[in-house]
Amino acid sequence: MSLEKNRYHLDIGKIRAFLPHRAPFLLVDRILEIHPKGDLAHFDINNGADKVGTRVVGLKNYTFNEPFIPGHFPDYSIVPGVLQIETMAQVASFALYPFIESRFAELAGKFQTILVGVDGARFRKPVIPGDSLRVEAELTRCRGRMWGFNAAGFVDGQKVVEAELLANLGMNGN
Repeated sequence: MSLEKNRYHLDIGKIRAFLPHRAPFLLVDRILEIHPKGDLAHFDINNGADKVGTRVVGLKNYTFNEPFIPGHFPDYSIVPGVLQIETMAQVASFALYPFIESRFAELAGKFQTILVGVDGARFRKPVIPGDSLRVEAELTRCRGRMWGFNAAGFVDGQKVVEAELLANLGMNGN
């Protein structure tokens, strides 16, 4: 195992440049790692089959100050499952990042990664304010512009959520 630092450790500035989401719906605090597969110099939005196996690890720190916490089970605050799924989807979208990084200025804001399917979602333990959700997502299939991911979220090393996600990649306007 290599101890080399992963070059895709992205801070909030780079995350904001890549994702169109803004508070309160920006649900990624850090991208910790991206392990791309395939040719980094070539990206065809209609054919990403050689990218299967790309893995992304990201982090979301949930706090009591999140706008949804006061109204979601006020006496036992938990993070809504749908927002855990959205967090995993936002992290998974960074599977694209290494392949467009060299053309980022040209392509920034032109990509849309739209969540179109969620299968097999399981919530194994409540996520509560103060928890850091570590999300691991792996690209498992590509068929044209449809990309599938296996994603899971962990708190303190324990799996708390998992799902298969399906996303449609597109360029703004088509």
